[in-house]
Amino acid sequence: MFYVYILISEKNNSYYVGSCKNIGKRLSQHNNGMVKSTKRFLPWTLIFSEEFENLNDARKREAQIKKWKRRSAIEKLVKTF
Repeated sequence: MFYVYILISEKNNSYYVGSCKNIGKRLSQHNNGMVKSTKRFLPWTLIFSEEFENLNDARKREAQIKKWKRRSAIEKLVKTF
């Protein structure tokens, strides 16, 4: 299985959207400063995830979410989680 996930920074309340195969391992990488784009805003909390059969579908959904320009769109999605 593959996942699309949304993290929120406890430091500045920013969101990060990503995709991966092992969500627990990936969250650990984010919180251990191993991801260049997120290490400045530690710690991160998982607030949303969706499961997909293949990586291609997960990446398509990740791209769709990242295209949303308004923070409120992500917040609306997260409320359903």
